[in-house]
Amino acid sequence: MDRRDFFKRLGVSGGAVAMASRGGHVEAAQTPPGDRGVWVGVLRRLADPVLNNLASDTLIARMPVEEAANANRAGVTHLEAFGRLVAGIAPWLELAADDTEEGRLRGSYAALTRRALARAVDPASKDFLNFSGAARPGRPASRQPLVDAAFLAQGVLRAPGALGDALDAATRRQLIAALESSRSITPSFSNWLLFSATVEAGLAKLGAAWDRTRVDYALRQHDQWYKGDGIYGDGPEFHWDYYNSFVIHPMLLDVLDVVRGEMPVWKDLSAKEDRRAQRYAAILERLIAPDGSFPPIGRSIAYRFGALQLLAQIALRQALPEGVSPPQVRGALTAAIRKSIEAPGTFDANGWLRIGFCGHQPGAGETYISTGSLYLCAAGLLPLGLAPTHEFWSAPAQPWTSVRAWSGQAFPIDRALT
Repeated sequence: MDRRDFFKRLGVSGGAVAMASRGGHVEAAQTPPGDRGVWVGVLRRLADPVLNNLASDTLIARMPVEEAANANRAGVTHLEAFGRLVAGIAPWLELAADDTEEGRLRGSYAALTRRALARAVDPASKDFLNFSGAARPGRPASRQPLVDAAFLAQGVLRAPGALGDALDAATRRQLIAALESSRSITPSFSNWLLFSATVEAGLAKLGAAWDRTRVDYALRQHDQWYKGDGIYGDGPEFHWDYYNSFVIHPMLLDVLDVVRGEMPVWKDLSAKEDRRAQRYAAILERLIAPDGSFPPIGRSIAYRFGALQLLAQIALRQALPEGVSPPQVRGALTAAIRKSIEAPGTFDANGWLRIGFCGHQPGAGETYISTGSLYLCAAGLLPLGLAPTHEFWSAPAQPWTSVRAWSGQAFPIDRALT
């Protein structure tokens, strides 16, 4: 499928889409050409059903809930969709609006996201989301909301202006209360410790009181779980999956950005984590095949290209490892995103994501997976937070490592982190 066909599937012509705000929704306009235009189009397709419905107080009423038999995820899936989407699109929202087509688009989406957030944390809203995990009529108590309160807090950390300073007083106050309510949930002895830490970092960023002990415990414990060569255990044991990219490195980096200056030990951990995350990003870049595919290893592969979040985040942080250039990462990620999003059956007739790794594959959904879970794929879009003039977007395309290796070109030999 060429780029024109891709955009035609998005419901636009030429090679570009964007939005202008009207009636609480966003309407078609123009977006940038090239790879950035592809990414913005993907962002729109992921964001529109979630944000437009939540801002209109209709998310719970209209979002389908695809899940494993008898999983009963209806009480948590809506916060999953919103929190995970926001964690991915936040850096783009944080870019200042300007008078370009994309700049006006960003301004429209930032305002839409704030309206959606106001509904999500307002107890009087039909779409007031469950942050505490308490049982509601027909919906059992759950520990899941701690996870997605953390993803929403991560979005605040990634867009402190657009999703923090720009909030009205009532929404800010209610967001703080919602995040605080997730403290009633005890995290598992695993990557879940970072969900508690990220909530606390989000509260700190919002100017609220925060619990240093929850943060310290998560940071020190993960340092003890470090296995070497850029990889942490998910708890005491090593798991061959993408949780180092779904959760562990991204949340360690974002939490440490907020707190590293508070304690000398956290500053030391931050320096170690920077090196470890950079190494894992190099591994992820090498896992992307010439056709954009990557191995379907481990749990939660229905998060699709969210498995590449850490590579996207290191690109956003302008901290790519030596020998890995921004344009080669752009090419690798674009290929992976298109390989995923363009697969037939990825979206239902109303534009909602469906369970699968490549297309619609219900068997890829574990019992904790539902429609809302799938929106963690948005975390693969983090480099949209780099300005269009940044070399990530503006430099000529370069082949990524596997393209060079499998086409007979010279390529750098991999080296472990020592």
